[in-house]
Amino acid sequence: MSLIIPRLSQKVSKAADIPAAFLSAHISYTPVTHVNWPEAFPYKPSMSFAAAHTGDALLLHYRVEEQSVRAVARHDHEHIWEDSCAEFFCMPANDGIYYNVECNCTGKLLVAAGKGRNERQPAPAEVMQAIDRWASLGTEPFDTRLSPTPWELALRLPLATFFLHKLDSLDGLTATGNVYKCGDLLPVPHFVSWNPITTESPDFHRPEFFGQMRFA
Repeated sequence: MSLIIPRLSQKVSKAADIPAAFLSAHISYTPVTHVNWPEAFPYKPSMSFAAAHTGDALLLHYRVEEQSVRAVARHDHEHIWEDSCAEFFCMPANDGIYYNVECNCTGKLLVAAGKGRNERQPAPAEVMQAIDRWASLGTEPFDTRLSPTPWELALRLPLATFFLHKLDSLDGLTATGNVYKCGDLLPVPHFVSWNPITTESPDFHRPEFFGQMRFA
């Protein structure tokens, strides 16, 4: 599967402005529907995402609805994937180095880069601080809520997010990547992806299953 990431004509400086900017620009949303391990993890929450860019930043907006939510992480680079989590993986060059941008439903982030699961380099503090986040559920952590909950999340990722590459602009970039929804410690764990994965057990760190992402 492939994705075209359009360029917005207007500048968007805050993540909180992304949903309205996408609505105004008629940016389309892509569903995340692949249940890759249906026997062990059959649950599929409702999730869609939209992506656009402004040349100097990647803009993401997730829309999620799931049967329970969790946001225990209090700080960046904690176990974000154990909470209600949306993830964007991207390889911006043909060098094997990809970025995992994992964010829970209150905007706590994990960002790292490398060539494989065991070669991750965490993003420096200045990179993390430059990523603006907006979460419809607020920013305070909370334990599991056992009720169906819709939530949204928006991220503004400046070029510095791709800290192992020297990107001058996103204009015309051809990358590969995948988008995921997970929640390892939710009452019903799940591992859903945009592009399908055919490993025997859940593993999102598999760039061989990335789809094409073309930046207009």
